[in-house]
Amino acid sequence: MHALQGVRVLDLGTYLAGPFCATVLGEFGADIIKVERPDTGDNLRRFGTETDCGDTLVWLSESRNKRSVTLNLADPRGLELLRELITTADVVIENFRPGVLERWGLGPEAIQELNPRAILLRVSAYGQSGPNRDLPGFARIAHAFSGLAYLAGEPGGTPVTPGSTSLADYMTGLYGVIGVLMALRARESTGRGQVVDLALYETIFRALDEIAPAYQQFGFVRERMGADTVNVLPHSHYRAKDDRWVAIACSNDDMFARLTRAMERPELADADQLGPKANRLAARDLVNALVGEWVGSLPCEEVLARCRAAQVPAGQLYSIADIFDDPQYRHRETITVEDSRIGPLAVPNVIPALSDTPGEIRWLGPELGAHTDDVLGDLLKRAPEEIARLRADGVI
Repeated sequence: MHALQGVRVLDLGTYLAGPFCATVLGEFGADIIKVERPDTGDNLRRFGTETDCGDTLVWLSESRNKRSVTLNLADPRGLELLRELITTADVVIENFRPGVLERWGLGPEAIQELNPRAILLRVSAYGQSGPNRDLPGFARIAHAFSGLAYLAGEPGGTPVTPGSTSLADYMTGLYGVIGVLMALRARESTGRGQVVDLALYETIFRALDEIAPAYQQFGFVRERMGADTVNVLPHSHYRAKDDRWVAIACSNDDMFARLTRAMERPELADADQLGPKANRLAARDLVNALVGEWVGSLPCEEVLARCRAAQVPAGQLYSIADIFDDPQYRHRETITVEDSRIGPLAVPNVIPALSDTPGEIRWLGPELGAHTDDVLGDLLKRAPEEIARLRADGVI
């Protein structure tokens, strides 16, 4: 039994933000029907590192548990098949530019007419309203527009994308899951579906703690701080003697006092020294220099051991090689799945872990159109002869 068993999701999206929402829903039992172009499929199949099967590692990992169906939406017969699929769906997900669904005759009103209970998740760069609604955008543009990229990097240096990742796509996908689940819950009371409208930049802006109220109240514009954090100290990354990096996070005065004892410099936590947070913030360079000197005098494992003994939050900065070698990750966070096309592949595990209705990875991203015949035959009751004609005509 899975938490979302019995929920059917029609994934019309491309690349990552909308489709990642479908991926998470599928991990917990939703039936995900991934609609793709017959000739090339989703662009995500070519985004990332290619494999011998022709699809990328990103596709294989992030299109897990989906059923791939090919439909040529430029053909009226393909559009009619899509309309029929919509009548069977609990959720429809799209992340085209605003107006694309409407040009297909499948805007919110049309979908509601086809299926009043259907929930429509719409993901776009800037949302379905506002002066920027029609502009294109990807995760990097969302990082820029949200203010995140401005904050990331060394003081005075080039703004960067944190970790060179598609963070906005993943964050938006998760907020999409939240929106869909809330809409499903509301439907239990109203009997109706609704539209969930998400902009890529909004999900990042929502995560930037106090920068909005700090600007509104005090005119404070936070600048790039490298590895530091604006309101607490020491809260940064420091290089150990063996050239490994350590993260140390002292979020209050008590934690700093414990760190000074681990450093065998307890006098630094005196009230007339660096004990009060205000004193530390006024002497940021000095604090970082003192902590950096201590960390740099010891190998990483010794720093971590002393911090743990003193109950100071600390951890090594991990590369992916470190992650694969760590027993905590081996226990919880990665799983090897056997794929019929490329063999065993290690991918991130399903989260969160539910005690009674856990999620699972049933298969990795499928071959293009692998489930077209099953879906058209079982769900839409098309005969094998008709499916063959549709394929010969380039409709599927």
